[in-house]
Amino acid sequence: MIRALLASMRPWQWSKNVFVLAAPMFGKRMFDGPDLFRVALALGSFSIVSSGVYLLNDVLDRERDREHPEKRNRPIASGALSAGFALVVAGLLAGGGVTVGYLVSAGLGWILSLYLAIQVAYCVRLKQVVLVDVFCIASGFVLRVLAGAVVLDLYLSSWLILTTIFLSLFLALCKRRAEVVLLEESGEDHRETLREYLPGFLDQVIAVTTASVVLCYSLYTLDARTVAEFGTRNLVFTVPFVIFGIFRYLFLVHLRRGGASPVITLVKDPPLLVNGVAWTLFAVAILYF
Repeated sequence: MIRALLASMRPWQWSKNVFVLAAPMFGKRMFDGPDLFRVALALGSFSIVSSGVYLLNDVLDRERDREHPEKRNRPIASGALSAGFALVVAGLLAGGGVTVGYLVSAGLGWILSLYLAIQVAYCVRLKQVVLVDVFCIASGFVLRVLAGAVVLDLYLSSWLILTTIFLSLFLALCKRRAEVVLLEESGEDHRETLREYLPGFLDQVIAVTTASVVLCYSLYTLDARTVAEFGTRNLVFTVPFVIFGIFRYLFLVHLRRGGASPVITLVKDPPLLVNGVAWTLFAVAILYF
């Protein structure tokens, strides 16, 4: 039961919380001891709350998951974990994570509460509403970035916020495309909204978000306030890493049937993983050294 519970909490998905580090990194507060402790608490609270959401989602989707070629093996769908027990744990995790957030700062507590409200609404109903479901998924990434700024009371560039929004939408739309392709004709049996997402339509909106991510991030690196704050224009040299990452991800989505899980797609593709590490190292070197 413990093994099944841990699997349903999806600890590998906690890597999404790396978005919390965006504001501290660009705010040059990554290496201060007290700040790191507060950021770690923000990361932990998001991990706990998100695990509670995953449990709730699996309980509500257990019937549909049994018709999915991969999700049928999830502990709750397969019967390895009791739905009632999972709901109790989900409530404890969600409540505990939000409480930790409020203890760290009121702003973090409000963000976690908003994140929880959106995700519960998504699990219960909004996942059945076309496009709204994509924005719900994307909101989780955006709120993580805002949490990193709020917990340290940092200024966050509007261009960086827009970059996060479009990147989040890009990942969410690619996830939907991967699901549509994977399920093909049986897609509507798993989730009614999937039959509304045609690959051609998804490709068009993905193209819009792709261009927007590259444009907004490039403008952030060249923005007068960014240059003045960091005392250098060299951040623009990280743009090629962003372009390569986007293009590589699109390659995996279109030709390797990737994208259903951003975390798994990143970890299983060495070029994409190396590119992400290289972007981080270059950005930290430029900002701090």
